[in-house]
Amino acid sequence: MKWHDLQNSCKGQRRIAAAIMRLAVFAAAMAIAMPLHAADERAIKQRVSPTYPELARRMRISGVVRVSATVSPDGSVSATKTVSGNHMLAGAAEDAVHKWKFVPASDQSTVEVDVNFALAQ
Repeated sequence: MKWHDLQNSCKGQRRIAAAIMRLAVFAAAMAIAMPLHAADERAIKQRVSPTYPELARRMRISGVVRVSATVSPDGSVSATKTVSGNHMLAGAAEDAVHKWKFVPASDQSTVEVDVNFALAQ
């Protein structure tokens, strides 16, 4: 391979690398611009705070419980299911979310919400 051919080959590889980099930057920008939640997210109209389980309080258990809630068209919660979090806090989180009210919509939807359990300092 001649020196001139080698230089042209390197230029071609640089062009490909630059194009891939531009594509990666574009893809990253699009990922940042996309919403993090599904389009059917429902705004919360009324929250009910969870009752801290006494045993969990004594054991100084705290943290976030993620709950999946099925929301009826009228905004009431028809079903809940714990997705993640401490099982000692899960029941209280589901009970609280079951009492929440969401903004009415035309269809039923499923939303995931976080319920935070923090011990008073």
